[in-house]
Amino acid sequence: QEKAYIDKLMEALETGYNILNNGGTALDAVEKTIHVMEESPLFNAGVGAVMTNAETVELDASIMNGSDINAGTVAGIKHVKSPISLARAVLENSKHVMMIGEGAEKFAEEQGLEKVENKYFFTPRRVNEIREIKAKERNKFDLSFTERDDLKFGTVGCAALDKYGNLAAGTSTGGMANKRWGRVGDVPIIGAGTYANNKTCALSATGHGEYFIRNVVTHDISARMEYAGQSLQQAADEVIMKRLIEQKGQGGVIGIDKNGNIIMTFNSEGMFRGYITDKKEPTVAMYSENKLNQN
Repeated sequence: QEKAYIDKLMEALETGYNILNNGGTALDAVEKTIHVMEESPLFNAGVGAVMTNAETVELDASIMNGSDINAGTVAGIKHVKSPISLARAVLENSKHVMMIGEGAEKFAEEQGLEKVENKYFFTPRRVNEIREIKAKERNKFDLSFTERDDLKFGTVGCAALDKYGNLAAGTSTGGMANKRWGRVGDVPIIGAGTYANNKTCALSATGHGEYFIRNVVTHDISARMEYAGQSLQQAADEVIMKRLIEQKGQGGVIGIDKNGNIIMTFNSEGMFRGYITDKKEPTVAMYSENKLNQN
């Protein structure tokens, strides 16, 4: 299993690197890198995403351009093959930032994006998982929101800096296992799960989304850099390793600043992650060791 994750992360890194190395934009690199992970059953995004209490898949995604702080986000997507591409279409081809549900899917049709049956996203692992969770909760109300064991992470994200000096970030997810009532997490909330600003950094988050929304985590990190003069690592440590831990919020962020410094900071047991620089030395990690400050 670990080899499968490492191989897929390496493929994603190489995809983004090749785009940037050939003169592509950070926005292009982010979208195509996330495509690789959306199409893999290993992650909680696209194929293999976690399932709702109704045993469907509902997907959220966001993408942000640091040069003009424009963004596109979508939520509650059931039939669009690539939510990150739909988010980019919202960014580039609409006057809006966020679209949800049926309206977002109608927009996807107008944009010529590929649509699929909801079952396209199902995997046996996730079907078994949701049925086990529901079996556990039959005698308890809302178990999955109160027992940390049932919080399923695996959101995918990417942050990039291109040769033009522009930053971009994107995130894609199936959200929380056993979610209901139209629950939406942090991913499509700009400043919570995703943020990019050429003045500071580009960030993508994963974890217990409610805490990331309440603390506006990715914007807070950027604001600490812009207004308090903190480094990317200092700001991430303050937010992820102090504020969230104080609130018992679990998760982490990946990010890159305008100078190419990289952070991958998390307070959970692990966070599957990787980075690649213009030296073309890809690095992938899964557990422990937060500090990565590579130029």
